[in-house]
Amino acid sequence: MPDECIFCKILQGEVPSSKVYENEKIFAFLDLNPVNPGHTLVIPKKHYQDIEKIPEDLLIEMVKAVKKIGLAIKEGLEAKGYNIGLNNGRVAGQLVPHVHFHVMPRKIGDGLKLWPQRKYQGQEMDKTAKLLSSHIES
Repeated sequence: MPDECIFCKILQGEVPSSKVYENEKIFAFLDLNPVNPGHTLVIPKKHYQDIEKIPEDLLIEMVKAVKKIGLAIKEGLEAKGYNIGLNNGRVAGQLVPHVHFHVMPRKIGDGLKLWPQRKYQGQEMDKTAKLLSSHIES
């Protein structure tokens, strides 16, 4: 556990949180700065900096928890849907270096929009797909 990790401090009880869900491997709590009320963070109890470092079996457990929380958001908060986010790396907006999913309730007219999109130019799409494919292990 890195000393500076706020999520590890939450897990150790050094920093208070509003728990939403917990099992032996996963902890979920409300975000202090929510997109909408009910915005929940899902973290593994063991510290892993990012998605590449976490073992796949633990990542699966995280996704199972995300699914449970998403259903609770729809039923308990009467949200029409929810966004799931994972910022991986500081450049991607990961402010806390402890892998975590955001589960963000959405309601009609909440004012949130999707991020900007662009179009591929010329052969850029095919070239990008081939480049990515060549770096994926079987």
